[in-house]
This record gives sequence, C-alpha cells and structure tokens, in this order.
Amino acid sequence: MRVLYFSRDYTPHDYRFLSALAETSHEVFYLRLEDKGLELEQRRLPGTIEEIDWWSVRRPFIWRDLPRSLFFLRSLLDRLKPDLVHAGPVQNPAGLVAAVGYHPLVTMSWGSDLLVGADRFLGRSVAKYTLKRSDVLVCDCQAVRTRAEELGMRSDRIVVFPWGVDLDKFSPGESEHLRQDLGWQSNLVLISNRSWEPLYGVDQVIEAFIRGSEFLPQLRLILLGDGSQTDQIRGRIETAGLTDRVHIGGQVENDDLPEYYRAADLYVSASHSDGSSVSLMEAMASGLPALVSDIPGNREWVVPGEHGWWFETGKTVSLVDGLKQAVESESEFDSLGERARQRAAERANWQVNFQHLLEAYDLARAGKG
Repeated sequence: MRVLYFSRDYTPHDYRFLSALAETSHEVFYLRLEDKGLELEQRRLPGTIEEIDWWSVRRPFIWRDLPRSLFFLRSLLDRLKPDLVHAGPVQNPAGLVAAVGYHPLVTMSWGSDLLVGADRFLGRSVAKYTLKRSDVLVCDCQAVRTRAEELGMRSDRIVVFPWGVDLDKFSPGESEHLRQDLGWQSNLVLISNRSWEPLYGVDQVIEAFIRGSEFLPQLRLILLGDGSQTDQIRGRIETAGLTDRVHIGGQVENDDLPEYYRAADLYVSASHSDGSSVSLMEAMASGLPALVSDIPGNREWVVPGEHGWWFETGKTVSLVDGLKQAVESESEFDSLGERARQRAAERANWQVNFQHLLEAYDLARAGKG
C-alpha cells in the first residue's frame, strides 16, 4: 500500500511514526508543511521513507498561501496516487487534504488542535469541515475523542490509542552519572521536559519551584527543552539566584532521555492542554510518580494517591502546595513509581499501540461510512 504521511513539521513524534511505518510492507512518502527552524528532531528520516518537498517548507504556513498550497497538493496526489493519506494536525495538513477531497483520509489529531485550537471560531470551523470529510480519525485519549464527537465526527470512525513509549528504553533504574555529577544525591530532584511555550506552563513550574525553594531547600530541578520563552525562563532563574539548583539541559537526544528520568525523583508538568502526554508516559515508564495539572488528558493517566498528584491548572499556588505534599510523601515514592510503571506497561506499550494505527488504515480503506 502507498501511504502519504503529511505532517505540519518534523518532530520526535513524526520520527517515531515514520520509523514504525518503515518496518511495515507499505511504501511511505513523507510531506512536511513547514519548517519553523526549532530543531525539533535531528534524526534523519528512516532510509525507506521518501521525502517530498513542500513548495514553501522553509517558512511557516500562512492562509494566504491556501490557493497555491491546494494546487500543489492536488497535483502531488494526482501524481503519487496514494492508497491512503495520513495527515495531521486537524486544521492544517488534514484540512488541506480534506479541501482537495482526497480519500481515504486518516486524520490524526495532535491533541491541542482539537482541545485548544477548536475553541476559536476559525479553528472550530476548519476542524468540523475536516472531520466531516475524514474517513477515520485517530487520537490519543478519550478527551480528544469526546471533543471530536462534539464537532460531528462519527464515533465508529474514531480509533483511540496512546502513542506510547519504548518500555525497554524507558524503564526504572539508577542514574549512571548525572545525579552524582550534579552533587544532588541527597536532594529531591524534579524533572520538567516540556517545550518552553505558553501552552505547556514551564514558566509556572519555574515560579512554583522558586517559591517552593524558600521553605523546601532540598528541591532541585532538571529542566530540559527550549522555546519562545527561553529568555524569560532563564532570566527568572538567574534573578531568583537559583542557578545552582536548576540544571538546564537544553534539547536532549531521545537516546539520552532515560538517564535524565533516572536522575529524577518526581515528574512535573503544568501543561494547560494535553492528550496522552508522551513525556508523562516516559516518566511513568521510568518509575517516576507525577505531579501534573488537573486536565482531562492527565486524569486518564494519573490517579491521585496511586501514581502521583494533581494540582489546579494555571494556579501556581496550587502547584506549590502540590510540591509540599509530594515532599511530605517522599517515603511513598517507590510504591507510587511502581504503580506508575505498571500503568505505563499496561497502556503505553508503543509496539502494541502502533498496531491500532494499522487497524485505522484498514478501516479507512474499507470505505467511508
């Protein structure tokens, strides 16, 4: 089967899907809508995947490019004649495919495209248009499924599966050297590795860490990633005089991530919107309890008292209280981490979950309902 995989940018998630597809018998073509220059993924495409150049890939997609983009896409599809198009997020790549009327179309939600992007008028209108013309929607959690149904997607055309993680790579264990190199053997180490963008609340994690450090001096923070808030976040840490308590690791290669999880005691995320967060699943698979914002996607994974704690979304005071509660429950971290690992093993096995994507392909090719 010839598959056109059409994504907005090239991210670690795209690399993982394309790598898995490369192991199948399908002939896969990769089309990238734009390149924001954020160095999201440095690994090369798997050797069997053929990349197709988008006419304006070196700059962000803008809506005034729509006529030319549709002409390019229609010509490409006429030439390639794929048996199936896999496209997402909903409002961008999938929306373009829907607009040219190509079938079968498997639309893949990236979570925030429906949970956040569809709250605005244009985003909602484009989402409804795209879903109406999609043969199948794949998404990673029940919260996204519910939103898609509200926007008119038929429930029997939705396939839900968490994107999952490599359970062999992300597993409990002792830090080989990082924690010792930092001199933090006796500290309580937090880890945050979300993108430094407003949606993911890393600025809130920093503010809560600064406030919490006033009465919880044993706290330390491993801070990975970068983004548009880099200057703000780095400046806040320096102004607070806590550079010796925060290890800023920048963008970390996927193969190096397990060492960072193993050097930590507690995973923290203040994201304002998420589906099934891959970083949360990686942390849980690594045996870490989690302190996460109380949003639908996180509630599907973390049960308070079983795998960690929730705090009120967007409320720094609530996150500080959560840090205090976690410190007071430090003796329970091992049992919380064991249950987190078990939950990840049961629900986040990438090798198992990927098969659901292939089932979605079969459903789409069986004909639009």
